Amino acid sequence: MRLLLLCFLCFFISIRMSLPSPTELELLLQVKASLDPENRYLTSWTPGSDPCSTRSFEGVACNEEGRVANITLQGKGLSGRIPAALGGLKSLTGLYLHFNALNGEIPKEIANLSQLSDLYLNVNNLTGKIPPQIGNMANLQVLQLCYNKLSGSIPTQLGSLKKLGVLALQYNRLTGAIPASLGDLEMLTRLDLSFNTLFGSVPEKLANAPILKVLDIRNNTLSGNVPPALKRLNAGFQYENNLGLCGSGFSNLRDCADSSKVFTDRPEPFKPNGLYKKDIPESANLHPSCSKTPCSSPSNKSQIGVIFGIIGVVVAFSVIGLFTFVWYRRRKQKIGSAFDVSDGRLSTDQVKEVYRRSASPLISLEYSNGWDPLDKGRNGNGFSQEVLESFMFNLEEVERATQCFSEVNLLGKGNFSAIYKGFLRDGSVVVIKCIAKTSCKSDEAEFLDGLKILTSLKHENLVRLRGFCCSKGRGECLLIYDFVPNGNLFQYLDVQQGSGIVLEWSTRISIINGIARGIGYLHGSKGNKPALVHQNISAENVLIDRKYNPLLSNSGLHKLLADDIVFSTLKASAAMGYLAPEYTTTGRFNEKSDVYAFGMIVLQILSGKREVTQFTRQAAEASRYEDFIDTNLEGKFSDSEAAKLGEIALLCTHESPNHRPSMENVMQELSGLIGSS
Repeated sequence: MRLLLLCFLCFFISIRMSLPSPTELELLLQVKASLDPENRYLTSWTPGSDPCSTRSFEGVACNEEGRVANITLQGKGLSGRIPAALGGLKSLTGLYLHFNALNGEIPKEIANLSQLSDLYLNVNNLTGKIPPQIGNMANLQVLQLCYNKLSGSIPTQLGSLKKLGVLALQYNRLTGAIPASLGDLEMLTRLDLSFNTLFGSVPEKLANAPILKVLDIRNNTLSGNVPPALKRLNAGFQYENNLGLCGSGFSNLRDCADSSKVFTDRPEPFKPNGLYKKDIPESANLHPSCSKTPCSSPSNKSQIGVIFGIIGVVVAFSVIGLFTFVWYRRRKQKIGSAFDVSDGRLSTDQVKEVYRRSASPLISLEYSNGWDPLDKGRNGNGFSQEVLESFMFNLEEVERATQCFSEVNLLGKGNFSAIYKGFLRDGSVVVIKCIAKTSCKSDEAEFLDGLKILTSLKHENLVRLRGFCCSKGRGECLLIYDFVPNGNLFQYLDVQQGSGIVLEWSTRISIINGIARGIGYLHGSKGNKPALVHQNISAENVLIDRKYNPLLSNSGLHKLLADDIVFSTLKASAAMGYLAPEYTTTGRFNEKSDVYAFGMIVLQILSGKREVTQFTRQAAEASRYEDFIDTNLEGKFSDSEAAKLGEIALLCTHESPNHRPSMENVMQELSGLIGSS
């Protein structure tokens, strides 16, 4: 009989091994069936399509080897469950399912995604425990599980995620202690455990995490002495509404010496006890236990120990009950007079209400802590769902791209902004412009309209906006643009012989034409893009790409900035002569103001000089090429083209705006010039 069963088992295993593994298409269709059981949102995921050769699979991206590498489905209204089939997509590096209504548990099979670096499951309705198997995901860098209904303790195995930089578990129903193993995370920069029911002490080991910048443990039931080393985090350490915490040198915390009497008789919840030993979390400060041989003790002491043990348990439950009641009462109150967390998690409506009350548009747009892309109310400002999904970045992505805004990546710093170079996950190079909250428009509707305009600008002669992120924590709006490698036009002016790159004549004509086309695009109204005046055209705001094509930067930026900041940015332009004469009397911009600045740039390009003098203008009027064309060209230019470009520049810089041509007329003249050359 046993032999028969063994043969049957071997036969069954051989059958299983001979079955082909499901293809990625089959796995994706299983994922679709689970995430979107009513087929309401993922209708483009069809059996007859190849997810890597067509764009039919919305939100799916593949790598160079034709394997599924990213699934981006945030804010899609998905209401199903996360399937185990996801674990079969072995090349997946990013999984973004946040801001949906997914329910059920997180499948342990998700830990099979060994290449995954980003896991975003926040703002859903997920329940159950955090799978400890996630600790095996060696490449995980961001783990976002906040704003769910997860329960149980934090797995100690998460301390094995050596590349983890962000762990967000706030607004769940997690219990137990903070695992000391989290202190082993050498790359951890942000840890948010707030608004749970965690108890016990803050592990000393956690304070030693080398590059930790933010630790948020607010609104738990933590107790004991706060490790003094956490003082180094300054405002990055938030610990309010933990009644039992004490510590010296922390504002709003009692000194532990003063509060010791209050907690002297309180049973230590983590001391070894025969009843609870198997549930002791890793953060427990255990005394050495008995060895493998049984511990010996006199019988009468054993009986006394049992009696005192029972008394201790009763007292412990009484104290825990009292603190639970106090905690519950505090949770029912409106913490900070802003929101109600009676169930340990903000609902979508509550999140929207919190940020609706705020006066600051940056707070209203805090993506990583409450920005709801499903808020249909935003559409009243023309802020469509598609725009939100395609342009949203979160703070963790920007921090990773800039190595936490490292000075090494700092390209420049001004009075109202700083500019960093960054590297996104896909390998592309970007520039991040960080604008201080105080420099932005204070009216939320105007600020949102400004962002809408920025996202609507798409032209080959404008620097491409990749996305934006508004961070309440940093107090900044972050704009992410494509990096342009060859600097700005200003660097190609006043070039000393043999000490820099001299632009050829044909390249200069191409740059002039490209700048004109970029300005013409801004001035026109097409589709969702309104007509727009740049206001700050200058050689420094003309970037040069690898093929020496010109790209206008800072287009539409004035729509985000406060009026006084816009004025301050114009001082440099005024000093260089880009501001039209009428601005000094009217203080207003129009399309002809941009035309004037364009004319000045044409004269700069022709002369190769940063400063356009009256002598240069007179030489252009008289067609004295030897006096106004860049001598670095060594005569290698066309007289007729120089004459035509000089004429256009002089018309554009006419004192009277009524005598200046429109950019449409300028482009017509340039097209004729280029066509004849």
